[in-house]
Amino acid sequence: MGRLVRSEWTKLLTTRVWLGLLLASCLLSVGFAVLLTAFAGNPQSGIPPVGSSQYEQLAFAVPANVTVLTLILGIIGTTQEYRHRTATPTFLATPRRGHVVIAKLLAYAVAAAPFALAVVAVTTLTVVLHAGARGAAPAWDADDLGVLARSGLALVVYAVIGVGLGALFRNQVGAIVGSLVYLFVVEPIIRSIPATAGVYKWLPGGALEAMTATFAGPDLLTAWQGGLLLLGYGLLAAVLGTLLAVRRDVV
Repeated sequence: MGRLVRSEWTKLLTTRVWLGLLLASCLLSVGFAVLLTAFAGNPQSGIPPVGSSQYEQLAFAVPANVTVLTLILGIIGTTQEYRHRTATPTFLATPRRGHVVIAKLLAYAVAAAPFALAVVAVTTLTVVLHAGARGAAPAWDADDLGVLARSGLALVVYAVIGVGLGALFRNQVGAIVGSLVYLFVVEPIIRSIPATAGVYKWLPGGALEAMTATFAGPDLLTAWQGGLLLLGYGLLAAVLGTLLAVRRDVV
């Protein structure tokens, strides 16, 4: 298994996809943090003022806004085998396909950890500098640190979900587009309709908001419940992806 995991890391590092997604994640997080801090305290924005605990939790939850990019990283990690026709030699070298998928899950979970640390670090630095310039540096209490840690964990979990989705659908474009449509169209619609808003808290987006922070919305789970639910989605995607990879023919 260790050999397979190292092989996945080699595949990942020999392309520039991870670097592009990392840079995009850092830039987006910095941009979100700057905008959040710039409009903090503005009555029309509805963002709590700089220095308040509500603002700090929202600011330190900013890394969770780029979970879609670690999701894409995980999807690409699996689907590139089918897109570039390397799945057949991979499975011939390791006939137990389940081991290949498990190795991908482990490899991308570990690889997503420093990815998440980098995003959290640049976001934190931006918040500290910008909020400090406005005269209210973060308090760094337990709530702030907890939100930061959970935001980083969310990035890792979404990478695992991406690997599972890639194994489920195999088509790279279809898996990415389908994920984007679900995250940015389906979930917001479910959340906005009163009749279905109660379901939102049980979806990945609701779980993510519960474990980090949110402006306002429907009733959500507690932070630890949201974290467990999101981990559950990650494990479900991993299990289904592994089972289907074992049973389906390589095309």
